[in-house]
Amino acid sequence: MKGEVIFRENTVPSGVYLIISGKVKKYRVSGQAKAQIIYVAGQGELVGYHAILSEERYPDSAAAMEPCKIAYIPKEDFTGTLYNSPSFSRYLLKSLSHEFTVYANMLSTLMQHSASERLAIALIILREKFKEGLQEDGEIVISVSRSDLGAMSGLAEENVIRLLRDFKTQKIIEIEGRNIIVLDIRSLVKESNYP
Repeated sequence: MKGEVIFRENTVPSGVYLIISGKVKKYRVSGQAKAQIIYVAGQGELVGYHAILSEERYPDSAAAMEPCKIAYIPKEDFTGTLYNSPSFSRYLLKSLSHEFTVYANMLSTLMQHSASERLAIALIILREKFKEGLQEDGEIVISVSRSDLGAMSGLAEENVIRLLRDFKTQKIIEIEGRNIIVLDIRSLVKESNYP
C-alpha cells in the first residue's frame, strides 16, 4: 500500500526485504522532522540489508511510494545464503557499490546545484527507475508525490510545484495529476547541468 512504512530508522533489524514489484523510498528524517529521500529502490532490489551486514540498527527508513509486493527474508536465511553463495555475495557487493555512488552523487548535487538543476536530476533518476520493466517503446510515467520530489531534491514542496510548472511551460514535461511524463529528455538533461 502506498505510504506504508516497511522499516523505521534506528530499529533493530530482523530481516531484509525483496521488492517484487513497485517502488520503495529509503529516507532519513532530520531533527526538524523533515524527510530526505536518499534512494529509490525498484523491482528486484533488496532493502534493509545494510543493517544486517553491519550488525547495527537500520540507518534509514523505508516506505512504499506506490502499491508494492514485497517479500520478507528473515535475517538467518539472508545471512545463510550470503555465506553459501559466492554469486549472491558478488551481487550484494555490486548493490552496495551502486548505492554508495548514488549517495555520493546526491550529496554533491545538493551542495553544488541550483533548485531547478536538482529537480531535473531527480526527475531523470526517477524516469530511469520507472522505466524498468517497461516495453522499449512504452510511455514512462513517473508517479510521485510533490512532497517526495521535494524530499529527493532537497526542495520545499511549493518550489517543486513552481519548477514543475516552469518545466511544463517549456514543454519538457507533461503533468497529469501526480503523474509526470518527460516529453523532452534532452532538454531535461540540459536543465540539470549535470556533467
